Amino acid sequence: MDTQAPIRRAGRATPYLFLAPYLVLFGVFVVLPGLYGLWISLHDWDFLLPRKPWVGLRNYQNLFSPESRDFGDFWQSMKATGLFTLFSVPFLVVVPLTVALLLNREFPGRTFFRAVFFAPYVLGVAVVGVLWRFLLDPNIGLINNMLSASFPWTTDLPWAWVSLVGMTVWWTLGFNAIIFLAGLQDISRELYDAAKVDGANRWQQFLHVTLPGLKPVLLLVLTMTILGSANMFGQSYLVTRGAPANETRTAIMFIADTGLRTFRMGNAAAMSYVLALALLVVSAFNFRLLRHEDM
Repeated sequence: MDTQAPIRRAGRATPYLFLAPYLVLFGVFVVLPGLYGLWISLHDWDFLLPRKPWVGLRNYQNLFSPESRDFGDFWQSMKATGLFTLFSVPFLVVVPLTVALLLNREFPGRTFFRAVFFAPYVLGVAVVGVLWRFLLDPNIGLINNMLSASFPWTTDLPWAWVSLVGMTVWWTLGFNAIIFLAGLQDISRELYDAAKVDGANRWQQFLHVTLPGLKPVLLLVLTMTILGSANMFGQSYLVTRGAPANETRTAIMFIADTGLRTFRMGNAAAMSYVLALALLVVSAFNFRLLRHEDM
């Protein structure tokens, strides 16, 4: 009789027991809401009414039909989301990487400056939005007062995009910088010493040692930044309020407005899944591109 069999079975089950709390939470707060949202998107869903008729794929078809109520506004909001992502992601990758390179050096007060750059990230979006709303107000804002000018930071283009991208970079660069900093500290100093022996200058060390060593971290930061930028809501809602003429109203803003103000939850759910599919495609392309460069 094999007396070791129960022990081996218990050993195989151990990893799943450790994963169980996470899997339960993931199932309850991610999988189930996701499936429920998909079910809602297939209905004419108004939670104030007892009857919620089944409409199948009509809510999705309406998003691609120029004659539908939501076609123009939805794709305008998707365009605004794409523009914000396009404008913000390069700054949210390059600026934190530059800060991380500076903070990775040995100098007095290095820990203090690390904390200073990370500090804004602990603020909630409501605090950041209200703060920058007062700073950027075209009439009474501190920035226009200091510049002795009247730039329409929150009411006209391209200033509204400058405001949204600038405040987002100020708010979140510390998080990406900390991730880059952790990646930099994992790169062996021996690689830099070998590069110096071969006569590489600082720029060549960055290209041939730092960037290859940071590639997995760069992929993580780039993916998270794209997803975070595409889900931007609070900054636009609190600072520009979609102005001018809904040019800065992002997809999340329009989805929230559709579902929570007009109570068309089925339409809002369908919009959410179209946005999620678009982000899935972008993320897959991002992974494939960087993986292809490794080959």
